[in-house]
Amino acid sequence: MRSKRFILFLILLLLVVSQVPFAYRRYKLSRLNSAIQQLNSQRNTPARQNGFVDYKGVVHVHSFLGGHSSGTFSEIISAAQTNELRFVIMTEHTEKDFDTATMTLSGMHGGVLFINGNEVNAPNGDRLLVLPGEVSIAAYPEEFKSLNTPGLNGVEVYNVFTNAKQINPVVAFFDVLWSQRSYPALIFALYLQRPDDVLKKWDQASGQSRLTATAGNDAHANVGISLKDSSGKNLVGIQLDPYETSFRLVRLHVLVEQNKSLDATSLLEAVKAGHCFIGFDFLGDSSGFSFEAESGGERKIQGDEISLKNDTRLRVQTPVSSRIVLFKNGAMFADETGILAKEMALSERGVYRVEVYLPQLGNLVATKPWIISNPIYVR
Repeated sequence: MRSKRFILFLILLLLVVSQVPFAYRRYKLSRLNSAIQQLNSQRNTPARQNGFVDYKGVVHVHSFLGGHSSGTFSEIISAAQTNELRFVIMTEHTEKDFDTATMTLSGMHGGVLFINGNEVNAPNGDRLLVLPGEVSIAAYPEEFKSLNTPGLNGVEVYNVFTNAKQINPVVAFFDVLWSQRSYPALIFALYLQRPDDVLKKWDQASGQSRLTATAGNDAHANVGISLKDSSGKNLVGIQLDPYETSFRLVRLHVLVEQNKSLDATSLLEAVKAGHCFIGFDFLGDSSGFSFEAESGGERKIQGDEISLKNDTRLRVQTPVSSRIVLFKNGAMFADETGILAKEMALSERGVYRVEVYLPQLGNLVATKPWIISNPIYVR
């Protein structure tokens, strides 16, 4: 009897000890949450950028149409409103017998602009996000055959699902048990990784063609455990990736000319032109970020081309003090920490882009990007 009690004690002790790392990870998330709240209190008020308005939204969203998800339109609309999004780009999986793009959300719903598109398989096995206006974006580019494909307008340089595939499911299970209730979105800070390989492929392709960088939320609301009744109503369960959480993680900020109303045409024209940037907004709202160039009295924003002259300059501005890293043709060009803005003269042609980091939030996210811009092409 005594030996059985001792064995039981050892088992319980091991269980307790095994949870110490997860308790500590939850503590780190608590510290991160406090740091983010303090950072948000220091934000500069976002302003219109050189005649453009910043609209934040999400790309690559699935509903019950086309399988892979049971998410409803009402859930998607509600999640977009809760996150104060201005647009959602739907990319439904295709079906043989009906047109899922036609059937999905489109137009204004609850004050949010919805754009209807499809995720399709190309003949060579590549996957594309096909949107109205003949806009085509490479999805899952780590598996893409070539980013120099004719007719390609953009590339999903970051995808939430691709990032999530690298997570150890056992570790994720216990992180969820400890932190899901208090920090449903911040849990992602434990797993966020800079997409090094994809950024390298995009930088290489940008030297030959202009491809808009986007981020894919790849939102399905299909991860979790639940018990349903015969009508499909949830009786009990846990949803690990509800739309409300997915829509917080990463967003596309699209810059639309202020003299244009927000609609499918103006938004997709801006995306196609590269007038947008990626913000990992669960670390803090990136609205207000600005990246532009001036040359000979002409001013251009990210996605644009500008001629090199004697007075050509790049300007970067962020809504909070940060680490600003400039890249030229894919190589680091400048790196400075603890600044709100950076301006520099240019003497060479090239493809210039920006990444922004928040080292003041602590080691957990110090080397993980907060903002990834689109390039300015200096010719």
